[in-house]
Amino acid sequence: MRFRSFSTPPAPASASAASLSAGAPIEDAPSAPPGLINRIAPKVLGAISLSHFLNDMTQSLILAIYPLLKGEFNLSFTQIGAITLTYQFTASVLQPLVGLYTDRRPQPYSLVAGMGCTLVGLAAMAYAPTYHFLLAAAAMVGAGSSVFHPESSRVARMASGGRYGLAQSVFQVGGNGGSAVGPLLAAWIILPRGRGSMVWFSLAVLLAIALLWQVGGWFKKRQALIRSMPASRAAKREGPPVPIVARAMVVLLVLIFSKFFYMASMTSYYTFFLMHKFQFSVQSAQIHLFIFLFAVAVGTLAGGPIGDRIGRKKVIWASILGVAPFTLMLPYASAAWTGPLTFVIGLVLSSAFSAILVFAQELVPGKVGMVAGLFFGLAFGMAGIGAAVLGRLADAYGIEYVYWMCSFLPLLGIFTAFLPDVEKRVKA
Repeated sequence: MRFRSFSTPPAPASASAASLSAGAPIEDAPSAPPGLINRIAPKVLGAISLSHFLNDMTQSLILAIYPLLKGEFNLSFTQIGAITLTYQFTASVLQPLVGLYTDRRPQPYSLVAGMGCTLVGLAAMAYAPTYHFLLAAAAMVGAGSSVFHPESSRVARMASGGRYGLAQSVFQVGGNGGSAVGPLLAAWIILPRGRGSMVWFSLAVLLAIALLWQVGGWFKKRQALIRSMPASRAAKREGPPVPIVARAMVVLLVLIFSKFFYMASMTSYYTFFLMHKFQFSVQSAQIHLFIFLFAVAVGTLAGGPIGDRIGRKKVIWASILGVAPFTLMLPYASAAWTGPLTFVIGLVLSSAFSAILVFAQELVPGKVGMVAGLFFGLAFGMAGIGAAVLGRLADAYGIEYVYWMCSFLPLLGIFTAFLPDVEKRVKA
């Protein structure tokens, strides 16, 4: 499969090639020709979303086989949390650095290298002989994510045609869809056949590598053509004053903490919660986890376009604070109501991240890779720390206590009131 660089011939140049050649990011070119920037590149968005699906599907297998690992290696909840922490911490530390570097020196084929790290980590996880080898494999998968997420987010923005929320949602729903399918595949393939069958999923990673090679070629051609445009007097948009940006970033950090600590409780321990409280089988618990993750995918897809239409701050309000009544009910729900409640929680809570990411990119124009890397890194980091902390609490106080405590986290959504109205500045 080959991607055409543009769907229409480029119009007469009106972007500032001087600023581009000086290192300004091509995805934020202020006055690029309509045929170049103002048209969505659907094939590229589809390819990057499918690659995200395959990447996160293989990575979610790690979380999905936790019951298998717990029995095979006789692990405690704390040790399970440490696996998640290792994977998430590696990704969170490296992602902002990768984004900052590629803002200055774009690397079209870095996505292929990142997926290669995931391939190595997956194979190592399938045959790890000891717990410490499992940790090393998880770290390798995290290193792959540190390259994949900020760079693929940049490609999605470049292919957005100015509809940044929609593009981020299409990109992210691929990942959420992969995360949802992973537990099902683990229940159907890995749990009956053993951990070694994980290696078959390397075929999915190889498919993603082939897709990303094509995306890299598209990125390279697009970059070369934009930098060849004649210069104009177009000015680069400036963001809000530094104090406002700093305050907003602190608020977004609180919201990321709230969202991803709660998500960590669901992705890492929801199956154990169902097996303990309602005596579900492993396969039945995995199916319930799939239902939750499917709701996350739907909410992610909806959040971006809604944010483009009504404003991202409103979506953040509704997503994080709006989910609180449902999380507060979950610890007391019966088996019949637990499934519907978790579906609603996944649907509402997941709509926030696209809005948060684009909101942050509008706060700091021209730093798309750094901001994407920072927020994907924060998301991974919070999820990893959350998994480790909640695992320790589960060992000490029980798994039901974890869900009671986490039910209050969405109340931190009240801090959304302190976010500035970035959309008004962008329109102005």
